[in-house]
Formats: sequence, C-alpha cells, structure tokens
Amino acid sequence: MTISLTFIKFTRSCLLSLTFIFLFNAVYSQQAASVYPRIIGYFSIYHPIETLSSGNFTGNFGNTYTVSFPLGIQILKSDHVGVSLEIAPTVRTENNISKVSSLSFCPGAFLRLPHNANVVARLAFESTGRFGFTPSVNKVLVKGKDCSLFGSIPFPVRFGNNQATSIGGGLQLGVLF
Repeated sequence: MTISLTFIKFTRSCLLSLTFIFLFNAVYSQQAASVYPRIIGYFSIYHPIETLSSGNFTGNFGNTYTVSFPLGIQILKSDHVGVSLEIAPTVRTENNISKVSSLSFCPGAFLRLPHNANVVARLAFESTGRFGFTPSVNKVLVKGKDCSLFGSIPFPVRFGNNQATSIGGGLQLGVLF
C-alpha cells in the first residue's frame, strides 16, 4: 500500500490546523481572572417588619410606617472577603406626616459564600444618637451583565440615647451595579 504524498500533506495540514484551533480556543476561551480590589455600588429599599424592644413587639405596618433607602459601596478584596460602607436615610410616616427621621452610617465587612450569597456584619451609627450593629444575610436573586438584583434579611440591633435596646428584622431588596 502506498500512501500518496498529497494525502500525507493534507493530513498533516489538518492536524496542524486542529491543533492551532484547540490551542487558540483553550487560551482565549478561559474566563478572565477577576482583578482585585473591585468596587461595586448598590441602591436598595429596606422595610422593617417587626421590632422587639422592652419586651414588646412592634410591627411596621400599623399606626406608623418606616422605610429606609440604603445605598453603598462594597470593596471586594478577593473572591471571598470585602468591606462595605452604607448610608441609609430613613423616612417615617406618622399621623399622615412623613419626614426623614434619621440617617445611618454603617461600615462593615462581608464574607462571600457559594451560590451568590453573603454574610454581612456592619456597625451602625444613627443621627438620632442610637448605635449598634446589623448582621445580615443576602443573596443575588437575578444576576445580569451590568447589574444584579439582590435580597437581604438584616437584623438591626440598636442601643443608646436613653432608649431600650431593640432588635428588628426586615426585608431589603436592591440593585447592584
């Protein structure tokens, strides 16, 4: 059996082409490594649902209504750890009168978990003289190319200003960009 020289050249050419395509694909199809530090901004709305203070539970949807609009930045140090700075104006409606009742400054840190979830621990300093901390768990609900929707369940704990210690729980929904 004699293999023609043309067939050998054709086979060699095909093998070289396939090798080049596989190498090119392997090099350029890999995901780009994330560059750190990376900054992410967000805007959200927070609805407190229930607060425990002096042994009494107080709901948010009774005679008064309170809503906050947290916005902030997150500085990602790596795929797993970062710091966060949040500012949250709070609006309170009582007797059909709405007003900004406080402004919170909340620095903190977070730990990124699998499946787009995070555990966040923040200190809290309110313009009303109250202070405390806010642990929360959040998760990216819809991940997009330029922005993502997230949900969070924060548990604010507050002290000070001659008021009883309080612990609350609520629901926060927002947009990461």
